[in-house]
Amino acid sequence: MIARREILIGGAVALAGLPVQAQPLMTKPVRVVTPFPAGSGPDAALRVVGETLARKWGQPVVVDNRPGGNGFIAITTFKNAPPDHHTLLLIDSNHATTHPHTFARLPYDVEKDLQPVGMILRTPFFVAVAPDSPMRGVEDIVAAAKAKPDAVTYGSWFMGSPGHIGALQLQVLRGIRMTHVPYRDFGQLYAAVATKEVDWALGSIASAGALERAGKLRFIALAAPRRDPSYPNVPATSELSNLREFDVSAWAGLFAARSTPAPVVEQLVADLRDALDRSDVVERYRTFGYEAPRLAPEAYSQLIRRETTAWGQIIRTANLKLD
Repeated sequence: MIARREILIGGAVALAGLPVQAQPLMTKPVRVVTPFPAGSGPDAALRVVGETLARKWGQPVVVDNRPGGNGFIAITTFKNAPPDHHTLLLIDSNHATTHPHTFARLPYDVEKDLQPVGMILRTPFFVAVAPDSPMRGVEDIVAAAKAKPDAVTYGSWFMGSPGHIGALQLQVLRGIRMTHVPYRDFGQLYAAVATKEVDWALGSIASAGALERAGKLRFIALAAPRRDPSYPNVPATSELSNLREFDVSAWAGLFAARSTPAPVVEQLVADLRDALDRSDVVERYRTFGYEAPRLAPEAYSQLIRRETTAWGQIIRTANLKLD
């Protein structure tokens, strides 16, 4: 039986100090269905944003965690909700851009079923190795893989994760072969990197930053267009001549039903943007290592299409299937 957890945000203070609106956007509690378990990074970001939206809307925001089933349980729950714009969905880039290639059949169609509202977080990934690893840069990983195909190992937190598919991108870009070792969770994964059970892994500030600060991991590159201000001495792959296209990030975004009226979508977009612009939200995000790009719905849809096409080429080359 799938565990189900619902948590109310802002219930006690939701009605305090709000101006009266002639036609309020939300007239009853708002449910946000998500496949992320309570306590995960996207869940934490959602709760920060949800607290602000609850105050703005004068209604509680209910986080409905439906983990498991590759996100299918949560998305199906969302699709079966009443079409009254009081149920929203939080999913990540895997659900929207790589699942269409790694699964033969999906219980949803991103274009037909989901209306983008806004990205609530994006996080780039560092290349992490053990503190005493001989690998000082990504080119060392590439050279070792070229010298002994399949001998270099990399870990990820599950098959088809951004850490897995991001490493496949490196293989395709540089024409190398490495061996993937999947783990159950972040803790197990980065412990394996720290002890050199595997040679390297991709990790974000939220997932691997604490171990890096504790000296148990070392970041040798950031697979991104620019350096992270928190790690100014770690080079971005865009600075490296043979690795400029090695760019790995993950995002999580808020979606409404595709049938949601345009004026409601516009207000949801504006309210989410206002919430993300609040100084207290920005400060909390800084502690998570997250950013929140402001994308209009059409720009968000275009980004999803571009990423779906790009990841599809890599997944087909690797012949990765998850069903």
